[in-house]
Amino acid sequence: MTFWIVTSFMALAIVLLLSLTLLRARKLGEPAAASDLKVYRQQLRDVEKDLTKGVINQGDAERIRTEISRRILAADAQMQQSAARQEQPRNWTLVAATVTGVVLIGGSLGLYSQLGALGYGDLPLQYRITQAQDRSTNRPSQSEAEAEIPASPSVEVEEGYLELVEQLRQTASERTDDAQGQMLLTQHEANLGNFVAGYQAKQNYIRIMSGDVEARDYAESAELMIMAAGGYISPEAETELRNALSLDRSHGPARYYWGVMLGQIGRPDMAYQIWAETLQAGPADAPWIQGIQDQIAMMAYRAGVEYTPITPNSVSGAPLAGPTGEDVADAQQMSKEERQEMIRGMVTRLSERLASEGGNPQEWARLIGALGVLGEADRAKAIYAEALQTFASDEAALTLITGAAQQAGIEQ
Repeated sequence: MTFWIVTSFMALAIVLLLSLTLLRARKLGEPAAASDLKVYRQQLRDVEKDLTKGVINQGDAERIRTEISRRILAADAQMQQSAARQEQPRNWTLVAATVTGVVLIGGSLGLYSQLGALGYGDLPLQYRITQAQDRSTNRPSQSEAEAEIPASPSVEVEEGYLELVEQLRQTASERTDDAQGQMLLTQHEANLGNFVAGYQAKQNYIRIMSGDVEARDYAESAELMIMAAGGYISPEAETELRNALSLDRSHGPARYYWGVMLGQIGRPDMAYQIWAETLQAGPADAPWIQGIQDQIAMMAYRAGVEYTPITPNSVSGAPLAGPTGEDVADAQQMSKEERQEMIRGMVTRLSERLASEGGNPQEWARLIGALGVLGEADRAKAIYAEALQTFASDEAALTLITGAAQQAGIEQ
């Protein structure tokens, strides 16, 4: 309602100003007769002066006065006619003012109906971040998401294969501590499209291994959960992805799905950054690279970033910068002030290393983003300017670094 009140007053004020301008009979300029009148009046004054000085006699003065007066009357008549011609027709003026108001207000409403979003309020950045946090906290669980997915048709396979899988299920249920059996069951349940049974078997395998697993195991568990939920990434799947990234922060599939999750909860800015870093790191033939390339342009659009295609490295690049698994675990036990202090320490070490040894574009981008989070805009601008010079010939690196600067609020 406030939006409509303000815009209505603005539109009416503009229409009123334009209408008043049209209704006022503005003259196009001073007619020539006006200048003649000034000359004739001056001549009358000169006649009186000449008569006083004795330059002319009384009779000549009367004749000159009569002639000048006749000319004054003629010039005045010309001025009246000119003023009448310059006066705007009132009826046409009212019509023009009405048409102007209708076109202005109607055109504005028509343009808003095409470009605006009727009924939506303002969406400042902090509000959107808060909304994303609420959406992340209150989003459906894995079981709730699975309940909404319609049953998929059974996969057509040979009857003998189904019998073997059934035997494997029976064996796995009896030998609950057989890690190899759970791994095989995971694979074959996934082949049959039984993704729920697949991720349950995978999680049994992780439990049996008692932590002696790789990032790939957690990522595979998360992927099966995502497939079981029809592409939705639940809080439980997020936990699996987090575990994978805590073991290997450069794990490609986990980073891909992490970006998908960020996009789902309303943080396309963070999703774009992690995808851009992953593309830059490569390798180009990795299966998750194609998935990122297919979606990153839309993610950049949602994030308000002007996207320039990023060419992945032909081979896997240097490890992506970021906290280690121990750092993540420690940060969860810290207060807000302690986390800020930890971030400052990491930023200081990274800054010193980049200054002395150099680094890859991902590290420069992460340093710029971290400084933006810490509110050190001037320092972030200095690092950004140095990074632009360092990678002036690398278009993909410049895209990544500029994106980080935009997210840090130091580059429009």
